[in-house]
Amino acid sequence: MTAGSTRRTTVARSRTAAFGAIAVAGALILTGCGDQTDKGGDSGSSSTSSAPLASKLPDDIRKAGVIKVGSDIAYPPVEYMENGKAVGVDPDIADALGKQLGVKFDFQNGKFAQLIVGLQSKRFDMVMSAMNDTKDRQNGIDSDTGKKVGNGVDFVDYFTAGTSILVQKGNPKGIKSLDDLCGKVVALQQGTTSEGIAKAQSTKCTKDGKKAISLQTFDTDPEALLRLKQGASVADLNDFPVAAYNAKTSGGGKDFEVVGDQIEAGPYGIAVTKENTQLRDALQAALDAIIKNGEYQKILTKWNVTQGGVTEAKTNGGS
Repeated sequence: MTAGSTRRTTVARSRTAAFGAIAVAGALILTGCGDQTDKGGDSGSSSTSSAPLASKLPDDIRKAGVIKVGSDIAYPPVEYMENGKAVGVDPDIADALGKQLGVKFDFQNGKFAQLIVGLQSKRFDMVMSAMNDTKDRQNGIDSDTGKKVGNGVDFVDYFTAGTSILVQKGNPKGIKSLDDLCGKVVALQQGTTSEGIAKAQSTKCTKDGKKAISLQTFDTDPEALLRLKQGASVADLNDFPVAAYNAKTSGGGKDFEVVGDQIEAGPYGIAVTKENTQLRDALQAALDAIIKNGEYQKILTKWNVTQGGVTEAKTNGGS
């Protein structure tokens, strides 16, 4: 998800590389896959003195035994609510990181477009929400205006993904690529990379002498999906694993399908404030540890997203 200078941001850089088929259990609930109130769904392990990397954490976090995670928990299979708990790729990775660091990761639900704001105001210690690592986010730049709007954040990159086009099953409007969206209604989540891609394409449409895209933006992806399901839009743009998951699960696989190739693959990053370098480095060390010990690969295999895996933890690798 991305626009503005928040998570899935207005920079035209998508979240995932090729993932493979998403075969995750659980149906998408279009109206209630995670509301935007603050509901914690912890995903973590008990703090123990035996945790191998506990000493790398800042003292206040290590003593508290909890890392507060800002996340838009309505983006299956990456993160979503199930029985009052955050589940998915991100919570599972966080749980594995917690075992290395000796702390719990407490996922707190919020609107995607406000997650970095919450991070900067110290409401969260970090953001983990299928957020693309982009230079604009690193530098605190509003991608729409090009103006400096904040201090920026640092990222620990843990996954790669690209944007996909999701349409109604059977593709009744014959959408095959971004060019086919000119002059049509597209619904998507506000503040995401997908929004940035759609805006850039709309500009291209007008330069080519075609009508601009009519964008409908929503706080959550399920709201955008509902508009598509109702036929009020011709497409929704979102990360490939999410698009593939929705195509497989919504309406028993009868609601949607993915068309065309993935667009502009890039890294997902765990965001921390610029000044919190100790937490950033601890997360990077923990991620390298679970890659090395095999836990990371097991999580990706569980969620059928192995093609988006990384082989080492990097910081600020987005462009």
